[in-house]
Order: sequence, then C-alpha cells, then structure tokens
Amino acid sequence: MKYVIIGAVAGGASTAARLRRLDEKAEIILIEKGEYISYANCGLPYYIGDVIKDRNKLFVQNATSFNQRFNITVRVNTEAIRIDKKKQCIELFNSNTGERLIETYDKLVLSPGAIPVIPPFPGINLPGIFTVRNVKDTDLIKEAVNGQEIKHATVIGAGFIGLEMIENFHHLGISVTLIERAEHVLPPVDFPIAAIAQKELKRNAIQLMLNTSVTGFSKSNTGRLLVEVAEKEAIETDLVILSIGVKPNAKLAIDAGLTVGEFGGIVVDKYLQTSDPNIYAVGDVIEFANPITAIVSPTYLAGPANKQGRICATNIVHGNKQIYNGSINTAIVKVFDQTIATAGLSERVLKQRNIPYVISTTFGGSNAGYYPGAEQLVIQLAFSPQNGTILGAQVAGIKGVDKRIDVLSFLIQQTGTIYDLAEFEHAYAPPFSSAKDPLNMAGFVAENVLNGINKIYYWDQIDRLKTSVFLLDVRTEKEYEIGTIDGAKNLALDSIRERMGELPKDKVLAIFCKTGIRSYIAQRILVQNGFEVMNLSGGFDLWKICQDGRVDETMSLLEAK
Repeated sequence: MKYVIIGAVAGGASTAARLRRLDEKAEIILIEKGEYISYANCGLPYYIGDVIKDRNKLFVQNATSFNQRFNITVRVNTEAIRIDKKKQCIELFNSNTGERLIETYDKLVLSPGAIPVIPPFPGINLPGIFTVRNVKDTDLIKEAVNGQEIKHATVIGAGFIGLEMIENFHHLGISVTLIERAEHVLPPVDFPIAAIAQKELKRNAIQLMLNTSVTGFSKSNTGRLLVEVAEKEAIETDLVILSIGVKPNAKLAIDAGLTVGEFGGIVVDKYLQTSDPNIYAVGDVIEFANPITAIVSPTYLAGPANKQGRICATNIVHGNKQIYNGSINTAIVKVFDQTIATAGLSERVLKQRNIPYVISTTFGGSNAGYYPGAEQLVIQLAFSPQNGTILGAQVAGIKGVDKRIDVLSFLIQQTGTIYDLAEFEHAYAPPFSSAKDPLNMAGFVAENVLNGINKIYYWDQIDRLKTSVFLLDVRTEKEYEIGTIDGAKNLALDSIRERMGELPKDKVLAIFCKTGIRSYIAQRILVQNGFEVMNLSGGFDLWKICQDGRVDETMSLLEAK
C-alpha cells in the first residue's frame, strides 16, 4: 500500500507516524509546502517573546529524523498543486528546484491546516504587518523585533493567539495596543470571564480598543505605520500583528471536487473519510459536527488534530472501525498572571442556537484556604434546565484552572450532568484542593438552582431589577462600608433572624453577598419565613469583576462609601 499525506504539522505528522506503527511494509510519503515539519505551532508566540529562547526546541522532528525513525519519505518545500481522483495521483511542485512531478497513492490524507484571514484593507501589504501562523512568520517577526527599534506594537484581534502575542511583546518591553471588533476580548468566552482578562490586560498597561474596526493602513510622516480605525484617531505604531482569525486551507480539495461545508472546510464522515473513499482529511481543514449542537463547523485546535490523525490512520489500515466523536473546543490561554479556559458552548452560542440553558457562577480556592498560596477561581457553568446536562464551562484564575477545565471538558464529552459534578471524587490534600473541590461546589450550587432551592438573578439584570425589588447586601457592615451596589441596604447574615421584621414582604428581596454563599444561607432562612428571595449568582465579586473589566471604566452602579 502507498499512503500520501499532504501537510506535515499536527494532524499530518500524527497520521504519518501512526500509519507506520500500524503498517511497517507500506510506502508512506509526507508532503509539506513549508520548510519545517512537526513543529510546536502553539509555542511560536513564546519564542518571539524570548520565553522559549532556543528556536530548536520548537521542532519535535525534522525531515531527516522523521525519515530515520519512521522510514517515511518527507518532501519539504513541496506544494500539492492538483489532485486527480480518478487516476489517484497528485501533481506536486518543488519550490526549491522548480520541479513538477506526479505522485500516485492508494490512500491520500489531506492535512493542509488553515490560513490566516487577511482582509483586503488598503495598505495591507506594507512592511511591518505580520500574521503568526508558521515558523516563517515567526522568524520574520523575530527579525523585526531584534533588528529594529520597536517601541510599540498593535495587535488586531483578541483571540488566543492575539493575547499571547500581547503578553510576549510586553515581556520584551514593547508597549501594546489591542484592537478588537467585538465588545470584549476572547470572543469564545462570555463577558464575566472575559472581564477578568480585560482587567488583567489593563493592569499591565495594555491599551484596549474594543468595538473598533480597522479600515486600513498607511505610513506616517515619520515613516511609522498608521493603523486607521473607524470613527477614531489612527494609531501610530512600529509593528502590526493580524490575528483576526483563520479559515480552512481547502482550495486543493475544492478544486478536486471534494465536498466542502458552510465554513469552507472539507466535509468528512465519522471515520474522517471525505466524499472520495480513497481520501481522508484531518485537522483545521475539516468540518465536523459539534457533539453538543450537531452543527458542522471547523475546529482550529492542535489537540483534536493530533487525535484525528491517530484515528484516521487506524481507519486507513484496519478499515473504517474507529469513530471520531468531534471536538467541544476545549481551550486555555495565559493572560499575564491570569489563566482563562473554556470547554463546550458559551452563553452567546447557546442564545444563537436557541438551546435552553441556565448559567451558574461560583468562586472557590485553588487549594485549601488555610494552606499558603490559595488563589481564587471563578467557575461558570451552562447546563440544561431539563436534566442538568453540562453544556459549557469557563474557568478563570491564577492557579488550578487547567485541571478544573480538563475535568469539566471530560464531563461535557461524556454528556455528564451537574449531579455528576457534585459527586466528582478528586484527589484531596491541602496543597492541591479542599475536601469539597470548587468543582463539587459548582455542582452543588447548580443542583440547588435546577431544583428551585436557589432562585438566582445575574449581574447584568441589576439595573433593570433594582427599581422593582428590595436590593439587600447581607455582607458585614464593614464590607458594606468599603463598597456596595448602588441602592442596596445592608443587613448582615448573622442578624437576619433577629431583624427580618425590617424587611418588606410586598417586594422581592434581591440579595447578595461576596460570592453567593452567605446570601444563599440568608435566602433559605428568609424563604422559610415567607419572603420571596432571589440570590445574585456569583455575588458582589462577580458583579465587581464585570465593572472593573469594562474598558470605559464606567462604575455607574458602584457606590464607593
């Protein structure tokens, strides 16, 4: 058998290596348009920022070592020009030699990845404007940073790569402006979690320009770049990073007549087989049904691409026996001292898809509070109001975010529920967690919400509600004096039983405490004494995060006492 793989980074290299492990006798050819194979794409920003100092550490394998270990023919600087499905052959072009050749195959795997979205802005081709997609891009940025006096950089796009580039420029002592067309950074997460990232960016002197559209580029009188934006003054800068998204690199497949989807990616079945039975596809170039929504879309993540490569190779060698179940888009990013992670569906997507959901937000410590080094975690769950199935999760904090999102991701993949989360058994010792992990607590709270024991309201409903409810702060008098929500009255939890006669029974009590725990206790006391009570999900701390994370720094609701 002869297997040809086009694309030699995450998905392609994984497919090739697995094919060899399963079939020692096959002829395997790996084609790569660029100069490098099997490199750590996700590590590129950290090499630019000198966090990773040795460039060679970005490369898992090179063409020579890959050939020696796996007996695979690797052709770099070689582009696949055309696929002839009937003859089962590919036309190739070697950019070094100018040679064109025809390569036949028994089975073909397409893994050409994705390409950056580069809008046709005026001035888009000016020197100093870069994307961050491959080693060549990285080398060009590194050369510019090292060889020129770069004092200011502008990053366009506040996704994961954009935020990583911001932190790494900052690490080099470069001032940074971030431009994002959406209303908050990290569009895959919801505003309360994004607000944590925005607050951290502002703390590190990053200039944020949200709800801002770039219209073009030009040169200033001093020779620097000008980033022109709609309805705002142009930004003078030394270097621009375009990080506004990617799209499947599917031209080869389209020209070959393979079926592509709504987003321009190659449509594959559950075995990762394309519309041609002799051609498979993996990685950023494919579209696949989301396990939660069943909506077909691309997934631009290295983890799923590597797993797809393994499954694809198994199906090629042993027949279509192993099913790929799809990706729930689990992702994580470091934003200076904060870590932000997500899995499953955000509230925004749930609304767009008209999927019924409930949101619950809780706080917890990364480890036992009495053990040194505990840091606050924020956990947001989205779950089904019918049966408690977890639809999405977002976690933010300084420590312990990764292990919590991994547990939540697995539960979402397994159609787990908030009840499973409440019963989740974790390894406990004070340096690592509490006896009741923050995930357990998130499950307990969500269970109470779903069962109607804890009726909640949200931070963004306060302006609308406060004219018709009695806003009650059940924190201590000292906490209240430091700051509260405008219009709130104070009645500390420990005096509720003695002083509940001071509270109106003809109004709904909208109560809150620091994070929602004390106010839940107050709610249970008051409900059983005839009051109608709502508890603020995430408490004052979440509301305060959302205020502090605003880019305009409007604090209209906060009454500083």
